[in-house]
Amino acid sequence: MELTKAKLSDIAQMQNLVKPYIDEGLVLARSDDETANMIRSYTIAREGGAIIGFAALYIYTPKLGEIRSLAVAKERQNRGVGGAIVQKLIEEAKTLGLEQILTLTYRASFFERFGFKEAPKEEVWHHKVWEDCIRCKHFPICNETALILKI
Repeated sequence: MELTKAKLSDIAQMQNLVKPYIDEGLVLARSDDETANMIRSYTIAREGGAIIGFAALYIYTPKLGEIRSLAVAKERQNRGVGGAIVQKLIEEAKTLGLEQILTLTYRASFFERFGFKEAPKEEVWHHKVWEDCIRCKHFPICNETALILKI
């Protein structure tokens, strides 16, 4: 497995990989244009040239970022792909000088393995609501858990 930054030519594969999660309401849909605009925030896991997972480190402020849009190919889950991506994004956040990383997830225990701690949604909501949550099919009733990692 190789971890690299995403390229514009990866967008079609990324959209195909994340589609089942979008359909299940687990990941927010993003257009090709939106993905292209944020392409530098994505880290990709590849195996034999195929994308097997990805996630983004989105920057809100000079102190706060978010790990979002984590998706791993269904047949590659529980094999360390997601963990490797998250660890790489945490390292990137440290290099950038961020102080905190937030995430909203249905799988809190996964992120807790990396030191994320549950936080009241009110602490993260103002960063997220008008940018992303408003577009979610679950809004305003959100069952995701808010987590923050202090780095």
